[in-house]
Amino acid sequence: MKTACVLLAEGFEEVEAITPIDYLRRAGIEVSVVGITGTSATGSRGVAIGADLGPEGLKRDYDAIVAPGGGKGSTNLAASAAVGTFIKRHFAAGKIVAAICAAPALVLGPLGILEGKRFTCFPGMGSGLRGAVHVEERVVVDGKLITSRAAGTAGEFALAIVAALAGKAKAGEIADSVLL
Repeated sequence: MKTACVLLAEGFEEVEAITPIDYLRRAGIEVSVVGITGTSATGSRGVAIGADLGPEGLKRDYDAIVAPGGGKGSTNLAASAAVGTFIKRHFAAGKIVAAICAAPALVLGPLGILEGKRFTCFPGMGSGLRGAVHVEERVVVDGKLITSRAAGTAGEFALAIVAALAGKAKAGEIADSVLL
């Protein structure tokens, strides 16, 4: 069974975390929700979410890592050395790294993950990332890197991750089942 980790930091964007969790689980992918500072986190709109694992989840291996956005959430992910090490280790191993909204620019950019890659992110945040190719598309897949723009693209983002892990047919089934 394929596995995925969705990272939660205080201030995460709720839709950008919950939609991938939901769609990946619908696709039969084992999802671990990892709170980077504990077993719960509160999103940017005040919704508290319980995590399956606390920071110990950063020591495990997954087939995909998902970094939700939100300005404060992305800043908190980026401030964690443990998260940076975790993401770089997975990317170097050829695993899927997916980030949405502010997370591509604030989390992945400083780690060097975007270098030489096509990516997208929240409008206005993509400029100035040296060695990366910013494009204004809703979802961008460049090898094992999946990026997306904002909460309004969370469904398409989640389906791109499903397609990468379980195939396009499964992603189509999920899209049909949720009327996306």
